[in-house]
Amino acid sequence: MIRYIMRRLLHLIPTLLAVATIVFLLIHFIPGDPVQTMLGLEATPEDVAALREVLGLNDPILVQYKNFLANLIKFDFGSSIYYKENVFELFKERFPATVELAVTALLFGTLVAIPLGILSATHRHSVIDVFSTIFSLIGISTPVFWLGILLMYIFSLQLGWLPLTGRGGPIWTLQGIKHILLPAISLGATMMASTTRLVRSSMLEVLSQDYVRTAHAKGLTNRVVLYKHALKNAMLPVLTNVGLQMGVLLGGSFLTETVFAWPGVGRFAVQAVLRRDFAVIQGVTFMVAFLLIMVNLCVDILYTFIDPRIKYN
Repeated sequence: MIRYIMRRLLHLIPTLLAVATIVFLLIHFIPGDPVQTMLGLEATPEDVAALREVLGLNDPILVQYKNFLANLIKFDFGSSIYYKENVFELFKERFPATVELAVTALLFGTLVAIPLGILSATHRHSVIDVFSTIFSLIGISTPVFWLGILLMYIFSLQLGWLPLTGRGGPIWTLQGIKHILLPAISLGATMMASTTRLVRSSMLEVLSQDYVRTAHAKGLTNRVVLYKHALKNAMLPVLTNVGLQMGVLLGGSFLTETVFAWPGVGRFAVQAVLRRDFAVIQGVTFMVAFLLIMVNLCVDILYTFIDPRIKYN
């Protein structure tokens, strides 16, 4: 196991290098001049040329790339044009809010999806199964931003039960819970729908296996067979899906945080794009990619704890 983890960590180096290269090239090929954006439209050509020299933008592309990688190792993405502060420090300030929202959405999605998927599989072709299928199709098909606006209209504007926007405080406070409910439901709905369908199909496949029939033949109750034998083996593809859904949650947070004015990394990135704040764009892009790679590594390692038959050599 240790050798496998070390080998995977070594494989991260070329992966992160590829991500860094793509980010560097995308930023350099985006239309617009970051120096002109920093100085404003009234800047003289002399001022623009002087700042380009200070920032190293007049250097050959390979020299800029080398400097970019050297700074990347130190998590130095430069300073924000708008905030005049270090990008990584700005990222760290907003990252806890995004983690709070993503984890809440993940818990909401899995805690609803797993029981609903099990019920759908054990009551195949019943009213519960039909309801679960329709519910899942609606959840998968509904855009995150549209669902967020709909929830705001119903529960905030019409009923007045929950706050409209913002982050009320820490998640363990009443105001924090009230503020996070709507964005978490909006963000977790798609994941909940897809996970429900996956749990159902995985459970149906496992319940048709010979060892399940053998367990029934030995006189074990349905409850024991379902939760002790079937569910654990059905969770492997679900765990894979949860790891993949983290990317969906982080991507969806860009829209959800913008709709609900949630002060996280997603809203920070959208504002950076609108302001043409290139340092923030490249910093957020790289950090999100880095986090997704680490999540997938953790999911691979968790496989062995769920299914001991899996061995990494």
